[in-house]
Amino acid sequence: MYFVSDRSGWWNLYRWDGLTVEAVAPIAGECAAEPWELGYASYGFLDDGRIVAVVQEGPRHRLVVIKPDGTVRPVDLPYTSIKPYLALRGTTVALIGSSPTAAPQVALVDLADIDPQVEVLARPEHAALDGARVSTPTELRVRVAGGREVIALVYAPTNSSADWLAPVIVRAHPGPTASCLLRLDWQAQFFTSRGFAVVDVDYLGSTGYGRAFRESLYGRWGLDDVDDCAAVAVHLLSTGRALPGQVFIRGASAGGYTALHAVAQDGPFAAATAVSAIVDPDRWAQTVPRFQRAHAMRLRGGAGAVRAAEIRRPVLLIHGTADEVAEVDDVQELAEELTSLGMAPEELILRDVGHYVASSRRAGAALEAELAHYRSVGTGPRRGDTSARPHR
Repeated sequence: MYFVSDRSGWWNLYRWDGLTVEAVAPIAGECAAEPWELGYASYGFLDDGRIVAVVQEGPRHRLVVIKPDGTVRPVDLPYTSIKPYLALRGTTVALIGSSPTAAPQVALVDLADIDPQVEVLARPEHAALDGARVSTPTELRVRVAGGREVIALVYAPTNSSADWLAPVIVRAHPGPTASCLLRLDWQAQFFTSRGFAVVDVDYLGSTGYGRAFRESLYGRWGLDDVDDCAAVAVHLLSTGRALPGQVFIRGASAGGYTALHAVAQDGPFAAATAVSAIVDPDRWAQTVPRFQRAHAMRLRGGAGAVRAAEIRRPVLLIHGTADEVAEVDDVQELAEELTSLGMAPEELILRDVGHYVASSRRAGAALEAELAHYRSVGTGPRRGDTSARPHR
């Protein structure tokens, strides 16, 4: 029997013969995705006995082939992000891959020979883009307290010079033990094409850096993740990349919780956008799918529930009425308390939309509301339509 365990500090593949357990191929990387959904398939078996696996190292994915003797051979592919839905038949693996200049595409990779043959079966229209038309991210490493490094992906404004200076949107990914991904991100392109820089932060607790890094956020949620996002923002300000007074933070789901706590204290952020935000970790631990509840319980005990009286910067709250993971009542209650304190937030309540706003039919309205929010707070660039206003 084959299974994945993080007993070594990394999610690696093991086998059990009924008597003993042995590592198939020790790898300093994650051979499994963060378990936020069911039905993942991060590894599989070829007919000749070799194993194919997706390995995550920080924000990057790669495909590897593991021989019966445990030898690991990387597969050279044009993808930096591979979804955990591998399907294998014979000596061929089907996958969904993407890169910073290529949208997700379904491809077959023939591994019969030393040089893999890639056949793209399906791709969206305009899947591959000229690098001049999109902002491709660069990796930034920022040292924080204790000597630890935080990795971030920086999307500069589209067609900007090497010494760009711009308003910055720092994004806290969901999860919170998910991660940034090195792939074409249309949401980032929406803002970079309008003169903003977008920065994704793999804060403490992210997947892709081993168990110790991931579990360090237990009992510290709303504290260390906020500090890491702030440290990246301060670095961009001190190096002359970010415009003072025009650094914003946004996040969805768990990232929304991080964003709200980031503006509940003094710091570099001028405003926050919270999409499908978790407001109270204790309440959230009761509404998440059952298989996630043990994990949610371990995360609690950090900053606690978001308190309206502590919010110090303008906030935009975007939420769907059909959200069953982070219920809309919590956000509406927070909005009412903020209003009573004279800090009325911008609100976009989306009828019949669930937890995943970005994939809903109202995704465009959400982006326009977010853009208008930042422009109303700072003096950011106003390219294109200047009439956008938050939708209420």
